[in-house]
Amino acid sequence: MELLTGTGLWPVAIFTVIFILLVDLMHRRQRWTSRYPPGPVPWPVLGNLLQVDLDNMPYSLYKLQNRYGDVFSLQKAWKPVVVISGLKAVREVLVTCGEDTADRPEMPIFQHLGYGEKAKGVVFAPYGPEWQEQRRFSVSTLRNLGLGKKSLEQWVTEEAGHLCDAFTAQAGAPLDPYTLLNKAVCNVIASLIYARRFEYGDPDFIKMLKILKENMGENTGLFPEVVNTFPIILHIPGLADKVFPGKKTFLTLVNKLVTENKRTWDPDQPPRDLTDAFLAEMEKAKGNPKSSFNEANLHLVVLDLFGAGIVTTSITLTWALLLMILHPDVQRRVQEEIDEVIGQVRRPEMADQARMPYTNAVIHEVQRFGDIVPMNLPHKTSHDIEVQGFLIPKGTTLIPNLSSVLKDETVWEKPLRFHPEHFLDAQGHFVKPEAFMPFSAGRRACLGEPLARMELFLFFTCLLQRFSFSVPAGQPQPSDYGIFTFLVSPSPYQLCAFTR
Repeated sequence: MELLTGTGLWPVAIFTVIFILLVDLMHRRQRWTSRYPPGPVPWPVLGNLLQVDLDNMPYSLYKLQNRYGDVFSLQKAWKPVVVISGLKAVREVLVTCGEDTADRPEMPIFQHLGYGEKAKGVVFAPYGPEWQEQRRFSVSTLRNLGLGKKSLEQWVTEEAGHLCDAFTAQAGAPLDPYTLLNKAVCNVIASLIYARRFEYGDPDFIKMLKILKENMGENTGLFPEVVNTFPIILHIPGLADKVFPGKKTFLTLVNKLVTENKRTWDPDQPPRDLTDAFLAEMEKAKGNPKSSFNEANLHLVVLDLFGAGIVTTSITLTWALLLMILHPDVQRRVQEEIDEVIGQVRRPEMADQARMPYTNAVIHEVQRFGDIVPMNLPHKTSHDIEVQGFLIPKGTTLIPNLSSVLKDETVWEKPLRFHPEHFLDAQGHFVKPEAFMPFSAGRRACLGEPLARMELFLFFTCLLQRFSFSVPAGQPQPSDYGIFTFLVSPSPYQLCAFTR
């Protein structure tokens, strides 16, 4: 009864506070070593969570880099985090120490989607045999399905034709290009995963892409960080579905497509798509409990590749058209090169890229300036490593700050401006500096990079071959300032597409 009184509660409260502070101090021990990276002093329990702008992390990391250097530490509650900035340090972490930094930290906000012991997907999977198995499978299957070959190039070119028809149907009226670009890019990845194409007006297709767009914003902000730090919160019944509705809804739609694919799969025929290939591997793996080819992982691998294959490329193309209307002189030079090399009748081909240095430079500069994955996906050390003279212990979360590389003042002449000449030498030949790494580097580099490069070149050249883009009459110039939701998208804008 004494504990129920105001006086009796004090000893319990004091003991609880002391216990929490002791646990907090235990987790700070590694920061006491002289070779641990410097950083802002964390608060008890919460660490640095309230000392950074979680809604604009790239800018927070930029300010902290200026204060503490290229390698600095943060604390997310009791989880140690080290941010790696600058070309030299980032390459040292991702490439030189690649074997010891290819792991992923746990991401509890994805557990309610099915990520766990039996299913890890490929993007968020820990570094190990299961990830290696799925990485090899994904890369080899995409290659077998036509990646890097004429067959897939023809599919992308045909989709570019449908995209151009959709722009033509707008008859020069103001429109937000992201929706159309998203549909075109989605159809390319859908061809590889489901062997199907969606009509642009299909209501289910429109709904799926709308949910995917809304889903992007669920990964950033204070609450996702709190959930990842204190995953016990996810045990509150119904909380995950309520706070992260887009993730579960999108998974449901993806699962529906997988189910439809399974219904028509013929194991006696060559695989039509990646889903067929995975089902064939599942048959081979029956009776092998160590295999990562199982029903649960099928859905997560498809989810990883489908979602990642759509969003990044469509956002990059949206940046490309924005920068063309903001820089009409660049747009004209691209069109002049297209007219000279391809003409206005023949469709662009990947073989044209080698003879189009300016267009190639513009596409690369769009990726550099757009900087759409500024913080990469987090890595985790599987062993102690040394970077730039600092000791980073095993189990530390790493944030490779790709933005600091793509906008490094020591590498790029005009790092904060759109400047295609970054990728041209004095003779006008295309060059690619080592600091160009929008797809990351090392063992966890984006496995879809070849597909993305093909899509960017073919879609961009097809659009600029057919249309001239401009700001709608009477509207102000749109902003080239991006909006951060883990990825960086352009602020919403409209343009007009006029047939050339």
